[in-house]
Amino acid sequence: MTEEEYIRDRLIAQQKWYSKESTKNKKRFQRLKIIEIVLAAMIPFLSGFSALCWYDNCLNKDVIIGIFGIIITVAAGILMLFSNQEKWIEYRTTSEQLKSEKIRFETKTGVYKAAKNPFDLLVDRVELIISDENAKWREIINNEEG
Repeated sequence: MTEEEYIRDRLIAQQKWYSKESTKNKKRFQRLKIIEIVLAAMIPFLSGFSALCWYDNCLNKDVIIGIFGIIITVAAGILMLFSNQEKWIEYRTTSEQLKSEKIRFETKTGVYKAAKNPFDLLVDRVELIISDENAKWREIINNEEG
C-alpha cells in the first residue's frame, strides 16, 4: 500500500467515519434529551389544570401525564442502552486525533519533524489511535451487555 493509498483509504476514511458516527450519535442524544426535558416540564404544567378541554372534548390529564412519564422513561432507557453521549464524545475525539495526526504528518511537525521514516511513524500512530478506540468501544459494549 502506498503512502497516498494509506492516507486516503485508511486515515481519511476512518476520520470521516468517526466524524459521521459522532454527528449521528450527537443528534440522537440531543433529540432524546429534548423529548425528556420538554415532556418533564409539561408534567407539572398539566398537573395544575383541573381538566383539559377544547371545545366539547375533554381529555383525562392523568392519562396524558402518565403517557408523558412513559415516554420520558423510554427515552432515558434508550439513551442509557445505546450510550449515544459516550459514543458521540469518543468518536469525535478519535476523529479529531486522526485529523491532527494527518496535519502533523503533512507539515512534518511534532514527532514527525525528526522522524527517520515519517510514514512508518504515521501508520503506527494512526493504527494505535484506531486500536485504542476499538478497545474503548468493546468496553462500552461489554458494559451495556453486563
